[in-house]
Amino acid sequence: MKTPILQFGTSRFLQAHADLFISEAMERGEALGPVTVVQTTGSAERAERLKGLAVEGGFPVRIRGIENGQPVDRIQRVTSVRRTLSASADWAEVERVFVEEADLVLCNTADRGYDIADEMDLLPEDVPASFPGKLTKLLHARFRLSGSGMTILPCELISKNGEVLRGIVRELGSRWYQDALFDGWLEKEVIFCNTLVDRIVSESLSPAGAVAEPYALWAIQRVEGQVLPCSHPATVVAEDIGPFERLKLFILNLGHTVLANRWIKQGKPRDLMVREILSDVSTLDYLRSIYEREVIPGFAAMGMADEAREYVATTLERFANPFLDHRLSDIAQNHEEKMRRRLGGFIAWSGADAPTLKSIMETAA
Repeated sequence: MKTPILQFGTSRFLQAHADLFISEAMERGEALGPVTVVQTTGSAERAERLKGLAVEGGFPVRIRGIENGQPVDRIQRVTSVRRTLSASADWAEVERVFVEEADLVLCNTADRGYDIADEMDLLPEDVPASFPGKLTKLLHARFRLSGSGMTILPCELISKNGEVLRGIVRELGSRWYQDALFDGWLEKEVIFCNTLVDRIVSESLSPAGAVAEPYALWAIQRVEGQVLPCSHPATVVAEDIGPFERLKLFILNLGHTVLANRWIKQGKPRDLMVREILSDVSTLDYLRSIYEREVIPGFAAMGMADEAREYVATTLERFANPFLDHRLSDIAQNHEEKMRRRLGGFIAWSGADAPTLKSIMETAA
């Protein structure tokens, strides 16, 4: 069995997004091939999840929401994952698959996934602590043993995630190997693509699987020579994915953070859902007002008025999804950083007056 796609991370998002896309495309003969999934942490919970990913018949993804104006509630079986490994327990096999089988790497390693603070100046003899450290060591093994290039598609919600990850890998490569030939190979043969992923995945199923909304988008920067995981209606390959990124970050994500801030300030129940807080007319009017008076004018000033209006309408429909249990307590995690990136980032990008958004940031501080 050969798996040309190697995925780092077992998140519920990857299960309901990339793994599901690839599984659907495989049924049509439009995918690169099956997936090996690698658990990058030592989490016991993730280890249990790992066991459920490559089972016969696949793992379930439940799609719930409104699609083409009609309610949908369906189970799809994801069969694209054929092998699972643990970076800590199966490093030799991870390296073999990386060197001998993989043409494409996917990753989604959470908010601190690119943190290399725990990496030492010298190359560790065993498994590096961070995901970028693991990736750098694996890339050096591929450079030594095969020399063939590959494509890396990060799925972390970081602006220009491909460029950021490439910079970190270059830094670690220079620090650990001091090899100009390796540096040159990284530059010429390894393609790091910027990507944007957009789908609300509200909860995990046990031991593996997830519940997600029907809406999904995977925007991938077009780069000459890149390898793509599949052909799928929800994927877009474009020279510039910046517009997709700004719509998601400054409308959907900004709206989530505004609602989470209101939930925090009002002391609402801990298990309150997005759809439930928006059933309050005053909260819905509050969010609509921010979109209409501050967000859409900011996009209009940047030549994106029509795109913003359409995305706002889609976003409000997604927020009102009657089947999706999207907890505000989950959204409120790392709230201060999200405020800075989403509200502050929008104001800095658009130059909008945005008095309500500024007030939210000032009172939160």
